[in-house]
Amino acid sequence: MSSSLLQSRAPPSLSSSSSITGGNKLQWRLTSSSAVRFTRRKSSSTTIRAKIREIFMPALSSTMTEGKIVSWIKSEGDVLSKGESVVVVESDKADMDVETFYDGILAAIVVPEGESAPVGAPIGLLAETEAEIEEAKAKAAGAGAGNGSSAPAAAPVAAAAPAPVAVAAAAPVAAAAVAAADGPRKIVSTPYAKKLAKQHKVDINKLVGSGPFGRITPSDVEAAAGIAPKKSAAAAPVAAAAAAPVAAAASAPVKSAPTFAEIPGATIVPFTTMQAAVSKNMIESLSVPTFRVGYPIITDALDALYEKVKPKGVTMTALLAKAAAMALAQHPVVNASCKDGKSFTYNSSINIAVAVAINGGLITPVLPDADKLDLYLLSQKWKELVEKARSKQLQPHEYNSGTFTLSNLGMFGVDRFDAILPPGQACGAIMAVGASKPTAVADKDGYFSVKSQMLVNVTADHRIVYGADLAAFLKTFAKIVQDPDSLTL
Repeated sequence: MSSSLLQSRAPPSLSSSSSITGGNKLQWRLTSSSAVRFTRRKSSSTTIRAKIREIFMPALSSTMTEGKIVSWIKSEGDVLSKGESVVVVESDKADMDVETFYDGILAAIVVPEGESAPVGAPIGLLAETEAEIEEAKAKAAGAGAGNGSSAPAAAPVAAAAPAPVAVAAAAPVAAAAVAAADGPRKIVSTPYAKKLAKQHKVDINKLVGSGPFGRITPSDVEAAAGIAPKKSAAAAPVAAAAAAPVAAAASAPVKSAPTFAEIPGATIVPFTTMQAAVSKNMIESLSVPTFRVGYPIITDALDALYEKVKPKGVTMTALLAKAAAMALAQHPVVNASCKDGKSFTYNSSINIAVAVAINGGLITPVLPDADKLDLYLLSQKWKELVEKARSKQLQPHEYNSGTFTLSNLGMFGVDRFDAILPPGQACGAIMAVGASKPTAVADKDGYFSVKSQMLVNVTADHRIVYGADLAAFLKTFAKIVQDPDSLTL
């Protein structure tokens, strides 16, 4: 037997200390004394740091890029429990309560009511104990000062010539070396920054973040990889192309944004979050190749049915949504969608999104599986959705899961209009419904009579829906409307 084993037969004496390593694990080592002595190995990382967590601006919809703080439900100093609502955020579609994922104390509010923040940015700080509140407040104050001082400094950098860009790009790398010498630290970075770091083989642990609370951003990774900003990269070919006529280029006036004459007494009102989202979506819709097809439909039978079911709470919108869903079941290509420009998807459900005007914007609540619900359940569901839409309480799945959109302006007396295909949803077409009006109509024998007639126009994505597809769908829709008994089955 070895000496160490023989020594272990001696009565052991134990010694211990109350220090804890950074990993909260007790570590023992065997000494060479005459008895087996257990000690705890001391480490330079024995300090337990206070846990101050960030409350981030959540992504409440697939199109949301920033949110506005409507109100803070809790105040600084309030004790919070996991799952408790903390703040109300206005997204591009609705106002939603944001819950906390941890127990703690709301130590500091970083973004006050009425201000906006990008998705993923910290809007508040959560402390575990009262002793950490002051540290959290100091962090919040530092973040506010950092954001304020960075804005003025951005202007000279943007206006600088391409030559100093290399110097500016080298700064984070030099700072990273200093930070690496300070020892291990927690790395906080955005998902896209991690992806870029892996792509360009940059050690993200050696970077110093320029974002809030030292968060590593994609620009930090690009700078470390030696990738010049896009503006600088674009400037190089422009400069090379203009090398010959330098004098002419220098004398040419700089093209600026168009200016409009100011109207005396005019008031400038900034977009709300929803209006900004609508504006963005309308611009994006220009990239989709669309076409439009109109169809006149006799509505005498539909109007008679509506008078019968109206006392039971059925709306004309529910009737039209049900008719459209039944027609889509026979023409699934019109219910399809194209998301990447390379393929299209046949949607397994028929979800009718219906445009609703609300105060300060427009939203499209969705009637899921409209072809499977009976007319009365569909009407009840629709009323609930409208109430939630007007109180801005819709959940994301209640407005972004549509596969076909319906817009009805008939109640305003509009006889016809074209609708814009909404981007960002699984929709390949949108139907615009006008008012039903008395119209002189000739039958197949040439005899005229006055009948109620409405005009519907459908705007469709021409990448997946062709003219014959849309014409066949409208013909089926017209048959259902003109003989609407199947709507009540």
